[in-house]
Amino acid sequence: MDMVIVSSIGAIGMAIFAMFLRMKAAKKPASAKKIILPPIFMSTGALMFIFPYFRVTALEILEALLVGMLFSILLIKTSKFEIRDNQIYLKRSKAFLLILIGLLILRIAGKLVLSSYIDLGQLGGMFWILAFGMIVPWRVAMYLNYRKLQRELSLAEIKRL
Repeated sequence: MDMVIVSSIGAIGMAIFAMFLRMKAAKKPASAKKIILPPIFMSTGALMFIFPYFRVTALEILEALLVGMLFSILLIKTSKFEIRDNQIYLKRSKAFLLILIGLLILRIAGKLVLSSYIDLGQLGGMFWILAFGMIVPWRVAMYLNYRKLQRELSLAEIKRL
């Protein structure tokens, strides 16, 4: 149970960091690189599955992926871009912060409940899969929306010429 509490405190710290980054990112123009890199960096976490302690069953993989993909819908709905000063910016969203806090609370509650039924290593693996299953669809949707606005900017530039 101590490890569950420690990891929950770590999750709270990461959530605060993510909220800070999101607010800061809204002040600078978006780029494809800024959208694509986070899931690539996160993918290195899959190396945990080299160790038997973190391995999960096929059913646990499916469950975690489905929950992550469902949660991604909330992030997709609250991540919108806008064109300002002929550049693409991520719109600030108060709902995004509330959703992120809500997802964090659900994650901690789920971890507390599931830790009595599932080994901590497996649980860590499942929550990594959940997070990866959430970030990939979200970032793909963001990238597609970003590219759409990029095309609009390009067409507007062509029309100006």
